Amino acid sequence: MNYAPDFMDKLTSLAKRRGFVFPSAEIYGGLAAVWDYGPLGALMKQNLRKLWLERFVTSQVNIVPIESALLTNREVFVASGHEGGFTDPLVECRLCHERFRADHEIPKAKDHEHDLTEAKPFNLMFKTHAGPVEETANLVYLRPETAQGMFVNFKLVAESMRLKPPFGIAQIGKAFRNEITVGNFIFRLRELEIMEIEYFVKPGQDEVAFTEWQAAMMGFVTELGLDPERLRWYEHPKEKLSHYSKRTADIEFAFPFGWGELWGLANRTDFDLKQHSEHSGKDLSWFDEETKERFFPYVVEPALGLDRLLMTLVINGYHESDGTDGREKGEVVLKLHPRVAPITAAVFPLVKKEGLPEIAHTIVNDLRTAGAGVVQYDESGSIGRRYRRQDEIGTPFCITVDFETKEQGSVTVRHRDTQQQDRVPMDELAAHLEDATATWR
Repeated sequence: MNYAPDFMDKLTSLAKRRGFVFPSAEIYGGLAAVWDYGPLGALMKQNLRKLWLERFVTSQVNIVPIESALLTNREVFVASGHEGGFTDPLVECRLCHERFRADHEIPKAKDHEHDLTEAKPFNLMFKTHAGPVEETANLVYLRPETAQGMFVNFKLVAESMRLKPPFGIAQIGKAFRNEITVGNFIFRLRELEIMEIEYFVKPGQDEVAFTEWQAAMMGFVTELGLDPERLRWYEHPKEKLSHYSKRTADIEFAFPFGWGELWGLANRTDFDLKQHSEHSGKDLSWFDEETKERFFPYVVEPALGLDRLLMTLVINGYHESDGTDGREKGEVVLKLHPRVAPITAAVFPLVKKEGLPEIAHTIVNDLRTAGAGVVQYDESGSIGRRYRRQDEIGTPFCITVDFETKEQGSVTVRHRDTQQQDRVPMDELAAHLEDATATWR
């Protein structure tokens, strides 16, 4: 996939102008690698959370959700190895005092050659204190991942929900990482949201589970509309695996800045439950009543960054017309799957008189009541301008109320990607949109 040199600039501009993503606290100069989601970004994130939960949690008989705390007891991260090992190699220029990750390409300075210090480990966790006294005994961390909350609650979840391996604990939640180098829009953040599952299996069943999760993960992202030609699996070499991992593989996407991780899958073995058992003094092993075996379950972990998924879908869907598709050259269309798009349908009265706006408002209310998604009303500007506005934010269906609507009770439904227009009876609109969504490619 070839991207224009200014692709990311255009994407960032669109996201801000149309209400997807804003620089956080921009009126005060912003905050590096921290972003706010505008109305459309917030709606799109809600859609993605819902789709992930429906696919991997609520439709499954052996995967349950939890919500663990953001503030975490220090001992959790002592046991997990984060306090001692969740680090990146940090170097600093002695001249300009800029800091960089030693294992990343270091950008050249404009007016000098960097004079770098020796690399030293920099812990990425944010520290704070619980209570009024800032002392070591009150030190807590903002969690850098959601996983540990699922491990420390393993026994409580299994007992309260009467589960036995194989079973999963799922969580969507915020995590915080004090990244040294950031950039590429919302690709690498200091405050991020993760959709993660810890899937507990009997030792020896982990490789089968790993393969099954690979198929499920790739199936999900392609069903969301990601181009298979821009996706690949990357298998981490054994010498570069994390200390807890037996095997790790990532779904990578061809971003404008190169191939990068979209969704990671790790076989964490029994490392986590053993560590927390040892450090807490609480037995987190599992006793199988049927085989009379006691063991620590292995864990297969699919972890997906919600922010990165949103960005990937927007990049994948961004299309700039070359003028041969019936649009003006340079017009932007965001080709998002209808279940992902922040606005499902927009309803336009052809003119702002003769009862057409009233009919349009009725259609908006009826579609919302029917559960057709987020439906927007728009009467500003020409029909062509309204189409372009909705194309740019990814709205898959535009519905026009005209004089024929008053006479025959039908409306025009225009499909974003093909620009095909169908005449549809008003009372069949919800079913028409659902059918078009179900068959969308």
